[in-house]
Amino acid sequence: MQRRTALRNIGGLLLLPSISTAVTVAEQKPVLRVAHITDIHLKNDFGAPQKFSKCLHHLQQQSPKVNLVLNGGDMVFDMNKENISTINDQWRLFMDTVMNESNIQTQYCLGNHDIWWNENSKGDAFYGKKYAMDKLQLAKPYYSFLKAGWKFIVLDSTHLDIDNTWYIGKLGEEQFNWLSEELKATPKETPVLVMSHIPILTALLMIEDDIVNKWTMLGGDMHTDTAKIINLFYQHPNVKLCLSGHLHMRDKVIYNGVTYLCNGAVSGAWWKGNRRETAPGYGLIDLFADGTFEESYVNY
Repeated sequence: MQRRTALRNIGGLLLLPSISTAVTVAEQKPVLRVAHITDIHLKNDFGAPQKFSKCLHHLQQQSPKVNLVLNGGDMVFDMNKENISTINDQWRLFMDTVMNESNIQTQYCLGNHDIWWNENSKGDAFYGKKYAMDKLQLAKPYYSFLKAGWKFIVLDSTHLDIDNTWYIGKLGEEQFNWLSEELKATPKETPVLVMSHIPILTALLMIEDDIVNKWTMLGGDMHTDTAKIINLFYQHPNVKLCLSGHLHMRDKVIYNGVTYLCNGAVSGAWWKGNRRETAPGYGLIDLFADGTFEESYVNY
């Protein structure tokens, strides 16, 4: 009995530093709170405008307040094969809703549905990514910026495949070289958050329906240059978090110290409820000065 009492006392003494450390960590405050919204697919149907407004109001009511919105792409329902009149209507609705319903700084990433690849529009000045880039006032489809001690890198992951009939997830040589130089120029103590529309790495492709003894990895569902990008990140341990959307489902893969977080869609299953088990929602991320973060998925 005396030995057990002595051990308890020793255990209590040994626990004191841990308790002190826990209090210190708990008292740390994030330097930035980010909302990650993606795959809105907005058009004037399915009650989508009202639901999108509800999402924007919901994230602005968070406490502590959201300081930055990262929009991961697929803002309109679909530009791919539409005529210019329909495209104009969808973008007018999107821009008006954001302007009227949100007052938070927003940074944009292009999604595959934000690109005009109608074969009949090839000669038009807005063919490809130019239309969306003009609407969002983007000089380039990929860029970086600094905020609250973190570096944010926004990638352009959607490109036509070699047959020019469908898209594929990749960076391409020019953008990859740019990304490499960006990381080289970033101080090692500066944490980095990367956002792409198509996931760089995800496990979601293994849960598609009707799988029999094999998985099919489509180049439009995940980056085809995943190994190359992961190897680059391995050389830069200050890359902490990669955000994506596109698949309308949520998963988290941690590899080589980098968290690859695919968040669900604001539109859920294109405004028709849940996409499999993932409800319509957005990501909420608290970023800390030391490069750590806390994240959750919010059903609005």
